[in-house]
Amino acid sequence: MLARDESPLNHTPLHALHVARGGKMVPFAGYEMPVQYAAGVLREHQHTRSAAGLFDVSHMGQLALRPKSGKVEDAALALERLVPQDIVAVAPGRQRYAQFTNPDGGILDDLMVANFGDHLFLVVNAACKAEDEAHLRAHLSEACVIDSLSDRALIALQGPKAESALAKFCADVGGMKFMDTGPRKVAGYDCFVSRSGYTGEDGFEISVPAQHTEALVTALLENSDVLQIGLGARDSLRLEAGLCLYGHDIDATTTPVEGALEWSVQKSRRTGGARAGGFPGAETILAHFEKGAARRRVGLRPEGRAPVREGAVLFADSASAEPIGKVTSGGFGPSLNAPVAMGYLPSSLAAAGTQVFAEVRGQRLPLQVAPMPFVPNTYKR
Repeated sequence: MLARDESPLNHTPLHALHVARGGKMVPFAGYEMPVQYAAGVLREHQHTRSAAGLFDVSHMGQLALRPKSGKVEDAALALERLVPQDIVAVAPGRQRYAQFTNPDGGILDDLMVANFGDHLFLVVNAACKAEDEAHLRAHLSEACVIDSLSDRALIALQGPKAESALAKFCADVGGMKFMDTGPRKVAGYDCFVSRSGYTGEDGFEISVPAQHTEALVTALLENSDVLQIGLGARDSLRLEAGLCLYGHDIDATTTPVEGALEWSVQKSRRTGGARAGGFPGAETILAHFEKGAARRRVGLRPEGRAPVREGAVLFADSASAEPIGKVTSGGFGPSLNAPVAMGYLPSSLAAAGTQVFAEVRGQRLPLQVAPMPFVPNTYKR
């Protein structure tokens, strides 16, 4: 999960607060980020599931795509040249999950795309944000002005008590549904609020001017229901929710169909749709829709208590020498009190209940293919 290199690490606007509150800081995607606080990963995970967890995700990239014509539909049509999703159909005040694809159909990054009425608002992954911005400028500058919103931070408030905690500072969040988004005043600050997140829980993501971030977070943390959460619990929460981590579960070598992300590609962009194809790798991706892909991302439940970690090689049985896949994310699921994992298997072995084996420290450990999410989501529909 942690990306390490020799470059100087960036700091988010909340860095001083993380340190002051006892955050254990580690390198991640070019930033120094808290992996946990004094409560520890287990308690942070459980608190998010039962109350409300507050996450610093300011390392993510935030971009505005402004149509030169003044029509947001033109920005949406332009972006559809780079993603296989129907962006035109995203109504004002709504957002959609999408992927940038390459000419081979692989995923360059996954992102969120919101319609703010007169422009599109994008949130991209931290490790890819420079490349994503360059990609947008190279292909869409003729139709759009691309603004990097580097003066904004991003926080996430997740869990069953997230709404009540945020409603004290933003009265209209109670009327928002899952994937609603747009400008909102939060504690008097000009924010962008979406009802979404990366935990499987109900919750919100809040883009806030960088200079006001610490004040807003400090105010939210005065509520005993709200606890700061680090990268460790963020990873175990998203794994239980069956959500992909870019660079691990999906990457430039995996198509959306291989990644079990078919649900994210609307019929209008598939063969026979109103705007079928027209995105990088369309031939490969649409062929996967029609004929199936040779492999597929699946959920895995190891038998016993031992976690099976990323990189573990998968086999069809306890004795064969030929690998059939590998684990891309794995760890202990605190909500289940059991290990969980995700990985890639041949599509012929991807059905729930199929038994496979992972090689861990020279031993073959049995796993069952399992439906995802491992923990039911609680989104407010």
